[in-house]
Amino acid sequence: MTKYAFAINLHRCIGCRTCTVSCKMENHVADGICRIPVYNDAGETDASLDAPSGTYPNVTFLWRPTPCQHCDNAPCVEACPTGASSKREDGVVVVDKEACIGCEKCAEACPYHARSLDVEAQVIDKCEMCIHRLSNGEEKTMCQLCCPNRAIVVGDLDDPNSEISKIVAEHECEQLLADQGTGPNVYYWRSVN
Repeated sequence: MTKYAFAINLHRCIGCRTCTVSCKMENHVADGICRIPVYNDAGETDASLDAPSGTYPNVTFLWRPTPCQHCDNAPCVEACPTGASSKREDGVVVVDKEACIGCEKCAEACPYHARSLDVEAQVIDKCEMCIHRLSNGEEKTMCQLCCPNRAIVVGDLDDPNSEISKIVAEHECEQLLADQGTGPNVYYWRSVN
């Protein structure tokens, strides 16, 4: 069995948003929608928080790419009245745009603010972990492939020899809002390696 997940090294992320742009290009994401926003880590997902922490001259940024968390207990899937939102056997949460009615109930249920309404198409849009690439034998998502600092790793958590499994086993990782019982599958860690 395969269980896809993200591991993101916050020490390596420089906030360049190449992941955001490459995702937009690869997935033909509509204007005004961002599938993988990058925030200055202040504990919330709010673009206005792109300000340094600390006091001059000792200021720092800690950037946090925040894609869909592909939760084990995805509240968006439960909230969807048409079944358009679902979790695949490989762990990826997807949206069937043919079945989506654009009601935004899934977006309201997502504690990570990882879904947006494509106003023109009237359907929900979100990170689908480049499943079209992974399903065709590609080993990397576009955000992972294009990240200039190699901060993003995508892989199979069920394979103990995969890079992501080793990262999760060897590093102290954190998950966003893990206490809410969603079972997020994005692991954040800090390492110079």
